[in-house]
Amino acid sequence: MKKSQGSIFEYEHERNRDLMKAYKKQMSLHFHSGEPIRLHNVFKCVAEMPSERFWVSEERAYIVILGMFKGKKLEKMGEMKREMFQEIYKRTMELKKLYPEQGIKTIVEKVCQQPAPKFYLTPKTVKVIIYKIKRNWYEKRKQKLPFSS
Repeated sequence: MKKSQGSIFEYEHERNRDLMKAYKKQMSLHFHSGEPIRLHNVFKCVAEMPSERFWVSEERAYIVILGMFKGKKLEKMGEMKREMFQEIYKRTMELKKLYPEQGIKTIVEKVCQQPAPKFYLTPKTVKVIIYKIKRNWYEKRKQKLPFSS
């Protein structure tokens, strides 16, 4: 089953919170290093930082992993998503060996909620998301100020 264009990402708020936490940590590290802050490097570091979980819905992951289980290739998928699903698949197969009585769907759900080794986003995507979060924050703050025009 193909993912529909423009579908809603149910974990967007949580992912954004996790991403901002990583961004603030990287900004602090870069600031305290005494070196000039190069945002491209910050975004690259954030993309490679560990994440709270795999930021994909359990349902979507189950569909993709089931396809992989049946031999489906992920060649049309972007590099980062493909790498993420390969990691989820690997962990799913490891857990399936430990718990053969559990269904694939249950195992995939557990794997998706495990900490991920990175965000599986490009530095460019991290930049876009961070700027969007900041812009939304500034807009909300501006609306709250009684004297703003």
